[in-house]
Amino acid sequence: MNTINYRRFCLIILSLFFITGSLFSQMRERQTSSPQLMKAASGVADYVHYSTVGQLGLTVTNFGIIGEGYNNPNQPSCMYKQYPDNIKEQVEHMSYGGLWIGGIVNGDKRVTTAIIDGVFDYGSEGFEFTDNGDSIFERSSITTSPYYSPDAVSHQDFITQFHDMSPVVNHTPLNLIVNLQTHAWNYKFAEAFVILDYFIVNAGTNIIKDVYVGLWADAAVGNMNYTNYYEPGGGWSWYDNQNGFDRSLFDPIPDDDVPGFPRNIAYQYDVDGDNGYAESYVGYSCLGSETVPREYWDTQYNQWPWNSAVNMNYPDYFMPVNDEQRYDKMKTSVPPGTGDMFTEDGYPNTPGSWMILISAGPFGTQADNADSTSWAFYPGDTLNVVYAVGCGRWSTADLQDTPERRELLRANLDWAQKAYNGEDSNGNGVLDPGEDQNGNGKLDRYILPAPPPSPKLHIEVEAGRAVLYWNNIPEEHEDPVSRKKDFEGYRIYARRKTSGIDHEWTLLAQIDKKNDIGFNTGLDVLRIKDDYGTPSYEIFNSDTFHYKFENTGILNGWPDKNVYAVTSFDTGDPATGLPSLESSQLENRTAIVAGQTPADVQQEWTTGVYPNPYNARAKWDGFGVRDRMIWFYGLPDQSVIRIFTLAGELIKTIIHNASTYDGSDNATLKHLSGRNTVFSGGEHAWDLITDYDQAVATGLYLYSIEDIQTGKMKTGRFLIIK
Repeated sequence: MNTINYRRFCLIILSLFFITGSLFSQMRERQTSSPQLMKAASGVADYVHYSTVGQLGLTVTNFGIIGEGYNNPNQPSCMYKQYPDNIKEQVEHMSYGGLWIGGIVNGDKRVTTAIIDGVFDYGSEGFEFTDNGDSIFERSSITTSPYYSPDAVSHQDFITQFHDMSPVVNHTPLNLIVNLQTHAWNYKFAEAFVILDYFIVNAGTNIIKDVYVGLWADAAVGNMNYTNYYEPGGGWSWYDNQNGFDRSLFDPIPDDDVPGFPRNIAYQYDVDGDNGYAESYVGYSCLGSETVPREYWDTQYNQWPWNSAVNMNYPDYFMPVNDEQRYDKMKTSVPPGTGDMFTEDGYPNTPGSWMILISAGPFGTQADNADSTSWAFYPGDTLNVVYAVGCGRWSTADLQDTPERRELLRANLDWAQKAYNGEDSNGNGVLDPGEDQNGNGKLDRYILPAPPPSPKLHIEVEAGRAVLYWNNIPEEHEDPVSRKKDFEGYRIYARRKTSGIDHEWTLLAQIDKKNDIGFNTGLDVLRIKDDYGTPSYEIFNSDTFHYKFENTGILNGWPDKNVYAVTSFDTGDPATGLPSLESSQLENRTAIVAGQTPADVQQEWTTGVYPNPYNARAKWDGFGVRDRMIWFYGLPDQSVIRIFTLAGELIKTIIHNASTYDGSDNATLKHLSGRNTVFSGGEHAWDLITDYDQAVATGLYLYSIEDIQTGKMKTGRFLIIK
């Protein structure tokens, strides 16, 4: 078995143990002689939630694991960018990762691990956290989101709980309950990281000494579009990745008297970049702790080859196989090496399938000695530790890993650190340690400069035409840092989407205030006005809209070809050097399928089919027999389409309702249903499959369209050529 297939084989095995109580039904089957490795029974194993608001798509579970192992081609594991302008930018970075917590109980070293490599040879270590019976709860600070909550911290919060007290073979638990909150934003400067905010409760009766909290990661940087992993013989090499640890200085407030601190980013990259398809970094960083000030804990870094307990080339970089070794790894970094076998920073200079372990500590809830070098975690207490997972494209074309090439990774994780650090009561950014710079108590965490929100968007669709309406709510936005109303204008975008890849947004129009900033068009250019030129509004579904923009020349019936968004942007802050910030197109992006509006049966109305004749395949067709599509148009609000053979046999009946039609009865359109997609209402697609679940043959067919409300009927015919 070659190395790539062996690695995939191992991941398949690993995935089989992630479900609690029973195997994942959709995973590949495998016989195993080690059933005791299965994770302890629990309630609901939730492995389908992933961050969607930004460019980093990170799967989060309710049992301590992050990532989904590249098992579902429709779900990112740790993908950046998940909404690319170019497929070379759509890179996966990690198959699986997970939480490690270690401590000393009555003199014994114990470590609870969500996941670890080597479980096939060394017993049931790993999978030692269990969900509490509930799936992941989601909330959002975006007021237009269906998950909106005033309690939300970010644009997308995931909230879950798990513990280590279920019976697991060969595991002595620390008796912990972990409450996890993840935070993600869609701001352009904050869309490349996800924050993992852990609140750890000592639910046992023992004092736990010198707690270390870490993330283990099977990072694997590769692009699914570079010989697709899911195709036979496809995928990239797992064994051409290299790791590093960035200790460069982070100083959030330059030129002040407060020193910065090391970034401490554990990172991985593909050595040769796969011909431009994998020129990206993944990084992990401990941002801080509300419980223990930064001056009393440090970050440690370790790495080792996949599933290798002995490393002949790098003896110090071995896989720990028991709790004592794992705790020692979490507590101490391997000293940087020297010579040709090491990088300039002192880490192994050999590409491979390297694991990452970044850990921080010691932590506790009370200092255990006078100089606070040791800490005790008491029963009933809660300990907080916060990590960030972030990504960044290579900043230079250099094939050598350099600080300059890591600039974007640093910048993205610096924003994660700034978000965690928050600000004091005077609006000043701070370094950490749970109090403001004047010692006035805890900080407001996760305060970021923010652009105005994207406005609420409504689109009316007609044949060859889309009319965009939006409200003026962003104009009252106050920046949370500067406390100023700094709204400047709106931008209207469109983009095409084909083969699952979003093409680059095209700026259709921009309007802004007349204030010597930007285009100075004035907002009245697209403001809705009455017959006398007075600003007015339109109301749709009880929502009020103040602006209007028309886009014409759109092809009818083309699914997911036209996607629109309206963003807001601010003036920036010249005093602090902050550039103009713009809201994300992801907030209100809306796909449309253009076509005729519902027919007015009180007037003379015309029906038809397009394309007619239908020649397989139309450009919108897929490759499967159910991926074909023709459109019926001229449909009343509520109507029945009946399709007959020339012999008069009824082969298909379609019920159409303009207000609810979402394309879900057609394979080519099904992915649009449930998403923010607008159909014209007067057209309905058919996949050329009969009511008898058979594909129609070449030939001439007859149809009738009946208006349900009046009984009026129209007829016609169409030709299918295969």
